[in-house]
Amino acid sequence: MAEKYDIISKDTIKPSSPTPNHLHHFKLSFLDQLAPSFRVPILLFYSASDVRTFATDLTALSQKLKTSLSQVLTLYYPFCGRLRDSSIIECNDEGVLFIHSKLPIELSNILKNPQLHTLYELLPCPPYNLEPQQSDTSGIMAVQLNQFKCGGIALGVCFSHKIADASTAASFLNAWAATSRGHGTNNLVPPPLEQTSLLFPPRNISVDLTSGLVGQEKTVTKRLMFSGSSISRLRQTIACPGFNPSRVEAVTTLLWKSSLEAAKESLDSGEEKIVASAVSHTVNIRSRMVPSLSKHSVGNIWQYALSSLVEAEGVVGLRDLAERMRETIGKVDGDYIKKLQSDEFVEVVQTIEEARRVVAEKGIEGYGFTSWVGFEFYEVDFGWGKPSYATTIAVPIKNFGILMSTKDGDGIEAWLTLTEREMARLEYNAELLNFASFDS
Repeated sequence: MAEKYDIISKDTIKPSSPTPNHLHHFKLSFLDQLAPSFRVPILLFYSASDVRTFATDLTALSQKLKTSLSQVLTLYYPFCGRLRDSSIIECNDEGVLFIHSKLPIELSNILKNPQLHTLYELLPCPPYNLEPQQSDTSGIMAVQLNQFKCGGIALGVCFSHKIADASTAASFLNAWAATSRGHGTNNLVPPPLEQTSLLFPPRNISVDLTSGLVGQEKTVTKRLMFSGSSISRLRQTIACPGFNPSRVEAVTTLLWKSSLEAAKESLDSGEEKIVASAVSHTVNIRSRMVPSLSKHSVGNIWQYALSSLVEAEGVVGLRDLAERMRETIGKVDGDYIKKLQSDEFVEVVQTIEEARRVVAEKGIEGYGFTSWVGFEFYEVDFGWGKPSYATTIAVPIKNFGILMSTKDGDGIEAWLTLTEREMARLEYNAELLNFASFDS
């Protein structure tokens, strides 16, 4: 960012009522233990015209956010605690970091073409700093209110991935927003905090499945936009009797195919050929549980779906990959979930670790995707209207993509990270450009 921002205030927000003594130790679930060590970053942008209808004094707006955050933290008390080891959050009301900053730029400059280096500065802490969070003063959650020259604002929030996935983040933000609108915490349904650790008890393990992946290679991230109409065309292109891909399946498959082609095209003479590829996709298992869990359930209630290897030599068909994607996601079923809840959890962890080893071999190109499509980030209304733009920050891991809904709910925004050489090829992929557009 060319201009330097000023810090107006920096506070620690504690719950409006102290957490009872019997709740001071919050158990993480086995699924939380498997989650990455980094944070889940969210950015919500609100237009100046909407903000002005609420308050001309942004100091008052900032205070309202702090007050309502303090109130909602009484329900989400682990969010103001500290991670003490691999299975416990100490809920001693140490609080949530809240920064209010002022930037001498227009909000429209960011919205026209979001740049990663700018978006990073709108967050209260580096989301992918993998230093142990036990010594991190920003704690489980941190907030930054960014005030732009035009009067618009951006709210940057980071949650520890050890207690929150994207679904949890969306639920928390909407609960906070409802409190800000004056609904009061008494009118909110308390989140089922302990449910996940009861269903998936913590295990005596120490594993980080993303260890060594962040920053391993020099990468570049680009944003691709898929309109609702282009996704419909893409689905029609892939569909056949008995198979109609979902929006997420269609977009993910096209990104996988195009990225694999870019990888093959960018090989220098003498480099080992790519003979196979595999894909992983995160799967929200709330609706796959029996009985299903509430969308407001707190924790990392998702799992990696891992494909078998696909031959990469020659032309790889889009429909073939889409069917493989459907098959892969379908693996995370009731039987898979039962293994996670039983002593067979070891088998699941070993399978994931083995998949990591396989795709690390030469000649095999692995890709990972996660979808936040459908999560209600565009519903977060603190009293001055819904966001004009909601996004996240791409994970700096090679061959990784994040999908999010666009504001109209029909399109998809994809943040994709590849090596510089492969991204340069991808930007000229004719099939991809038939359905998507890159930021300029």
